[in-house]
Amino acid sequence: MDSPYSKELQVAIGAIQSAAKLSQAVISIEDKGVIEKDDLSPVTVADFAIQALLTATVHHAFPNDKFVGEESAADLRDNPVLLDRVWKLLLTLKNDEAESLCKLPESSEQMCEMIDWCGFGEPGGSQAGRVWVFDPIDGTKTFVRREAYAINVALLEESKQVLSIVGCPTFSIDATAPVTNTSLDPTGRGSIVFAAKGHGTYVRPLAASPSNNINIRKIEPLAENEPSQTLRPVSCYNMLDSGVDDVHKLVMERLGIQTPGCDLLAWVLRWVTLGLGLANMTVWVYKQRSRTGKIWDHAGAMLLFEEIGGQITDIDGKPIDLSVGRKMTANHGFVAAPKAMHATVLGTVQQVLREQGKGHLLG
Repeated sequence: MDSPYSKELQVAIGAIQSAAKLSQAVISIEDKGVIEKDDLSPVTVADFAIQALLTATVHHAFPNDKFVGEESAADLRDNPVLLDRVWKLLLTLKNDEAESLCKLPESSEQMCEMIDWCGFGEPGGSQAGRVWVFDPIDGTKTFVRREAYAINVALLEESKQVLSIVGCPTFSIDATAPVTNTSLDPTGRGSIVFAAKGHGTYVRPLAASPSNNINIRKIEPLAENEPSQTLRPVSCYNMLDSGVDDVHKLVMERLGIQTPGCDLLAWVLRWVTLGLGLANMTVWVYKQRSRTGKIWDHAGAMLLFEEIGGQITDIDGKPIDLSVGRKMTANHGFVAAPKAMHATVLGTVQQVLREQGKGHLLG
């Protein structure tokens, strides 16, 4: 890809390749150091180690940039055994540090400090400058079951998505639809899906090639003027209680969709599926207006779909606002579809909500 972010891409891809080694080392063992956070979502030793690795590596290359990430180091500071496990996991990359772009914190104390740069980071508004957003393991629930997950790295400039790099250790570069949480790359190689604003979406193998002859494929854009395109959904069925499942099913029926399509827990992998053209629509309505998306589940990854001609709004039709904070409180839910079909999908969602007595979920 010929873009002004070549160095950022090089650094992020190198960091993700090392991060994938950490995640695969943890996914293969029974005790993943799982703890439960206040929002009842799990976190593992891999989440902490990868967030520290990504932060240290990017900070070394771009020392003036800021960070937002899902985890804070509070649980590590309160649990010396867990802290020691995370630090020892990071140290397994010591040889990588000498041979690749990845950088490690200098001590376990600095590791906690760098994790907290993300855990207490804010995306800010139009004057925020450059902010990197990390989700070290998106899909931790499926990760602990040795199923699909992703490593999300995004760069925002003035709260706008300019770069997306997603490591997909379980996704084949040649994946075909429908994909599910149990659709694992039979080769075990995985992929990286990436995009830069205005330069398209691409996929490549996760691992580096010994000959540096890397197979990089550009994703074909969606048709621009076909309002009768076949809609192929990606969603999460019967795994989360935060969505209005009956509304989702009715919307699919109204749109003439006969199959549930791709079924993935991790939001980042849903955006990847859309960016790869394995699906071309998703709808998500939260049960309450107080429920919101979290920036690390969506930032950057949405760009993968937008760069092939997809349009993304909330269920009110408003553009997604990444400037408001760690929680995306300016928006409720998501409607993503090809530009030529977006108005139809959005209108169907709103009509179904009103008919089902759920109009209060609209703004």
